[in-house]
Amino acid sequence: MSGRALLMWDEAVTQYDFGSEHPMDPVRLALTMSLVRAYGLDRAVDVVAAKPAGDSTLRLVHREDYVAAVRAASADPRHADQSYGLGTVDDPAFTGMHEASALIAGQSVGAAEAVWRGEAAHAVNFAGGLHHAMPGAASGFCIYNDASLAIARLLELGAERVAYVDVDVHHGDGVQAAFWEDPRVLTVSLHEHPRTLFPQTGWPEETGAAGPGEGGAVNVALPAGTGDAGWLRAFHAVVPELLADFRPQVLVTQHGADTHFEDPLAHLAVSLDAQRAVQESCHELAHTYAEGRWLALGGGGYAVVDVVPRSWTHLVGIAAHAPVDPESVIPSSWRDEVYARTRQPGPGRMTDGLWPVGFRDWSGGYDPADRLDQAVLATRKAAFPLRGMLA
Repeated sequence: MSGRALLMWDEAVTQYDFGSEHPMDPVRLALTMSLVRAYGLDRAVDVVAAKPAGDSTLRLVHREDYVAAVRAASADPRHADQSYGLGTVDDPAFTGMHEASALIAGQSVGAAEAVWRGEAAHAVNFAGGLHHAMPGAASGFCIYNDASLAIARLLELGAERVAYVDVDVHHGDGVQAAFWEDPRVLTVSLHEHPRTLFPQTGWPEETGAAGPGEGGAVNVALPAGTGDAGWLRAFHAVVPELLADFRPQVLVTQHGADTHFEDPLAHLAVSLDAQRAVQESCHELAHTYAEGRWLALGGGGYAVVDVVPRSWTHLVGIAAHAPVDPESVIPSSWRDEVYARTRQPGPGRMTDGLWPVGFRDWSGGYDPADRLDQAVLATRKAAFPLRGMLA
């Protein structure tokens, strides 16, 4: 197995662009790659571009009629079929939509292949993590579900146990749906409670299809306002035990940056420093339980200047075994680029000033009157016994 990590990058992924009024501004991808380069991390990884996902790959998850509908909307956005979720406020059709979406999907699939074949220990596609797309519909800014496609390709290549851990503020509903009945895939999602946030799914009671899939889905629904200590407590109260039990051959993680307190579309209060801590934990868990095989994806994140580039640059550094010091001063060349592109001042350091972050470990006991602890308990009671684990 190669000791170097892969960073999947093709400038054309920035063509995944829903328009100037849409919160998913592709400048977040361009600025992330620029910050990666500013820190020299492009020399610590192998930067590669994979080919777009072809129809046979897309059909591992998506219905043939849906792919045809995306192609049609891509060729003529005026004729987007809203019955497929295309041409909506969340997912406006745009020229070249199929090509841009297939390219992002291809990066995640190519990364999965490289990790499985031992060509790299870790791989990052921060343009990916488009976890809401369903087999037959676009949803939540997502056209093709690259995370599901990467997992499906791993299964096709012979993987028998793949774990997916999603720490985006929104429930990883599309990935859960794709593998709802498949005992080879464990999906774990930590997200803001469905009462207060799209897609209104991800309740603790959603545990997988009755039969072989039962216990294959695990959901932690966090109260709005959850901050660093609670978010880290919930992660460590659920994820390590599940991975120790499941023993995945590959760990796929989704790192949406929209848990951040500055994000305009959600209501958690997590810092960049806590996001970095979870990235480090995912890296360690991959080495502990998955022989180091780790595919890390991006996801949501709509504070496109202050948060997303810093968060995903930390992710690349961790995957490269060249972590960026949170206290480091961001190169002025990058901040100049930020201003030139956005007319906004860029952040000055790679921290929110809260590093290192702390939390109370679950092993020390819990408070049944605490809302965060209630959320964790609900998850453990719903899912753990189905896997033969103690709640």
